[in-house]
Amino acid sequence: MSQRIAIVGGGLMGRGIAQVFACAGHAVRITDPHAEARSQIVSRIAANLDELGGDRAALAQIEIADSLAACVTDADWVIEAAPEDLELKQKIFAEVEQAAPRQAILASNTSVIPISKITARVEHKDRALGTHWWNPPYLVPLVEVIRTAETSDSSVAAAMALLKSLGKSPVEVKKDAPGFIGNRLQHALWREAIALVAEGVCDAKTVDDVVKLSFGARLAVLGPLENADLVGLDLTRSIHTFVFPALDRAVAPSPYLVKLIEEGRLGFKSKGGFRDWPLDAQAAVRTKLTEHLKASFGAPARE
Repeated sequence: MSQRIAIVGGGLMGRGIAQVFACAGHAVRITDPHAEARSQIVSRIAANLDELGGDRAALAQIEIADSLAACVTDADWVIEAAPEDLELKQKIFAEVEQAAPRQAILASNTSVIPISKITARVEHKDRALGTHWWNPPYLVPLVEVIRTAETSDSSVAAAMALLKSLGKSPVEVKKDAPGFIGNRLQHALWREAIALVAEGVCDAKTVDDVVKLSFGARLAVLGPLENADLVGLDLTRSIHTFVFPALDRAVAPSPYLVKLIEEGRLGFKSKGGFRDWPLDAQAAVRTKLTEHLKASFGAPARE
């Protein structure tokens, strides 16, 4: 059944989420506080559809709203996809609750901020939850559905059902912990990767090669706890006894990372971060990633 989806935020994630819902036949209304961003939403979604071989007819499902209130006024679902700024997200949710129907479910696409903090100013917290999509949302199947202590079971069940109807693979995060599941795992790896380079064990390219050409190659079919069961928990314990004392245990960003930032090395955007990234190398990585995701998961077809 088609539902009315409102998306607050017309950036990379907001546009991508809008595309998924539109391709599934839902009525989508999307807004952004910046007029320039609003003006580019449809054309950028069209470019994505063309690249994926999708049907541009889905664009007819998308309406651009000039204000937050106009965007959410009759929504069944509201998805916030604003920058990772807690104060901004709290303000958006407070405004959304005033403008959206009481029965609308309110979701945040934050990737790390606890949902209970984002919804602190929301009165009816039973309908508020997190739906953390991964980039690009029209290709990556996983969506983390995060409940707070106040989120109702019916809201979680509705979110899981809606996401499954889109062809997504939702998982329930039962405790509202910072970073949820995926980013806690991902950034634990990043912390150790940075530490290895900072300590002179190897250079950045070697870290990336080791991950991609060893355990990374099997992660798509063998998760970390499956792997532990496969090799045996007794062996896992023995390995941990030797390696855990040597692992990085920092509780703040690495000084090495801070140093790179202070030097203006911000990654692709500055053509250099841990490694140098001329434009042709950036394009090659982006293309390789897109083709890999398309081959692995494909693009959802329009119903």
